[in-house]
Amino acid sequence: MLMKLTSSLLALFLVFVFVGAVSAQQDKSQRPSPPATASNNLGETKIVINYGSPAVKGRDIWGKLVPYGKVWRTGANEATTFEVSTDVFINGKRLPAGRYALFTIPGEEEWTVIFNKEADQWGAYNYKESQDALRINVTPQKNAEMVERLTFRVIANGEEEAYVLLYWEHVVVGFDLKNSL
Repeated sequence: MLMKLTSSLLALFLVFVFVGAVSAQQDKSQRPSPPATASNNLGETKIVINYGSPAVKGRDIWGKLVPYGKVWRTGANEATTFEVSTDVFINGKRLPAGRYALFTIPGEEEWTVIFNKEADQWGAYNYKESQDALRINVTPQKNAEMVERLTFRVIANGEEEAYVLLYWEHVVVGFDLKNSL
């Protein structure tokens, strides 16, 4: 009888642990790198970036946690997504309206920013270059301010131009976005 009771209590305990773990996985705000969104309007164009926001936590980021020369999801967890409601020009190159996975290939002197047609991906594990809609090269800048959590900002400059900026640790990377050339 005692053995049956112990087995039942153990089974009940395991059910509660399993349900709690599943619930925590479904509550993305409880992740170590919680979801975040940056958005803005540029005239008729809606710009939305959804990403997981990791923290530095005293780690060496560039060239270590995020290796140079390799495709990075540009955030944490699911691939970062970049969505525009109309066709736009990114650093002078046309990007059709749509939702994209936003990947980067960080480097010490230059980064490649990638807009990939397969928006719904986990990390960059299934990244396929053949699905790239657009690639641009940008130059990273030193940021005097330490930014603990990866942060995107979409800053509109009137109705025709915006700047998309990524801040993390002491690095800032960005590109311009225009409705027309």
